[in-house]
Amino acid sequence: MAQKKVNVTIHSQEKLAEGIYSMWLNAPEMAKEAKPGQFIAVYTNDSSKLLPRPISICEADKENGRLRIVYRIAGAGTLEFSRYGAGDTLNIMGPLGNGFTLKNKKAFLIGGGIGIPPMLELAKHLDCEKYAVLGYRDSATFLADEIGNYAEVVIASEDGSVGTKGNVIDAIKEKGLKADVIYACGPTPMLKALKAYAAENGIECWISLEEKMACGIGACLGCVCHTKEVDEHSNVRNTRICKDGPVFLADDVELLSVDEQRERIAGGCMCGTVKVLDTAKDTADKGKED
Repeated sequence: MAQKKVNVTIHSQEKLAEGIYSMWLNAPEMAKEAKPGQFIAVYTNDSSKLLPRPISICEADKENGRLRIVYRIAGAGTLEFSRYGAGDTLNIMGPLGNGFTLKNKKAFLIGGGIGIPPMLELAKHLDCEKYAVLGYRDSATFLADEIGNYAEVVIASEDGSVGTKGNVIDAIKEKGLKADVIYACGPTPMLKALKAYAAENGIECWISLEEKMACGIGACLGCVCHTKEVDEHSNVRNTRICKDGPVFLADDVELLSVDEQRERIAGGCMCGTVKVLDTAKDTADKGKED
């Protein structure tokens, strides 16, 4: 479907944990088209905040025409969302981006922090043996029980209050788990570690990248990551996370920070790359309030 901004009504909202909220939106057309791993752009009702907030789709209820998002309060925009309830309205655009490529293989569904929500819809769609390896900060294990209805759940927590103390790879090793494909969403350090783990063990690995976004449709080049191939849109070794992702085969992208990318091209004449990086940094700086 063509992406356009639409005004939708909030069906319900609840608090799942400290700073974590679950919102159901009445959006029949988007619910019908949504695929695991895609996201929507959610606009605030504050006219002083122009940029939407990209939020992963947690569930798509096609029968009732509803989308579910689960988000963390990270700034003024998401704080505004948390104050709304049933009957309130929001402007959204979507579904955006490319979702996960579903494989009929034994799978790890790995989510870290606010990268956990898209694992719920993914778990519902995968018809295979699957482990959901979920990484939390503490004992606030939001969505673990729901995901457990569709996959065997293994938990890691930073403080050791529940499951394995440590990260998701620590939990995999402690349990002696094996898989043929990895689907992951979470912070960049976690994705970097999983990319290396997958390479060492010969596992196919699909990762969903988290990034500040402006337009959400690939026009502004505000969200880029370094790739092996030249992007036809920008003519440099970058790709647009919002349009070409957010899901990528791990081998196809390099998980570099803006500073690391600048170091990569230091002394060169790749002006297009520098321009893209400047755009990405400016957009990220403007969006830090989330």
